[in-house]
Amino acid sequence: MHVVIVGCGRVGSTLARELCALGNTVAVVDRKADAFLRLGDDFAGQTIVGIGFDPDVLMAAGIEKASALAAVTNGDNSNIMIARVGRERFGIERVVARIYDPKRSEIYERLGIATVATVKWTAERIMRRIVPESPAVEWTDPSAELVLVERAVPASWVGVRSPRLGDGPSRVVGVRRYGKAMLSSPDVLLQEGDVAYLAVANANIAALDEFLAKGPVEE
Repeated sequence: MHVVIVGCGRVGSTLARELCALGNTVAVVDRKADAFLRLGDDFAGQTIVGIGFDPDVLMAAGIEKASALAAVTNGDNSNIMIARVGRERFGIERVVARIYDPKRSEIYERLGIATVATVKWTAERIMRRIVPESPAVEWTDPSAELVLVERAVPASWVGVRSPRLGDGPSRVVGVRRYGKAMLSSPDVLLQEGDVAYLAVANANIAALDEFLAKGPVEE
């Protein structure tokens, strides 16, 4: 597929090289020509100097034949403008914008523009290492109504079949054990140290935690 990347910083250049290595065609746009030095001499894609939300620049990058657009400049406003032009003018369905402001990221997710909130994502990952026992949200859908959460399996659930974690307000998706994840199934008996991944409505996270804390109901 053809991918247009706007922004040739560390993220954009890494993304461009990896997409090319997978056999995709890539066009990279940046305001500064010297930014393309990050791509290396062996970069097989196209490079265009220009403003990423300029339709003429995007057309020069092949936006009309593109399957995806990534806006990864160092400015939130620019990335959102680029994403909106790609989505609204050129009809690109796979549009992703890097956003530094977490609140702004949530707003645009609700509008259907996929975002990567760099600051929030990094902070969450650092928190996970500092306080590994803290509740974590792994994924939130664009409407912010459904989330995938990670929860350490309480001692009261040890020895119980993993699907029973979904008897409450959530649905269990999988279990991570000794660093390896597996899908939930009746054959998986929960063990000490297991971590469960559960899909739950955002409004029901507190109810899920209460359900897990109570332990399984005797059958």
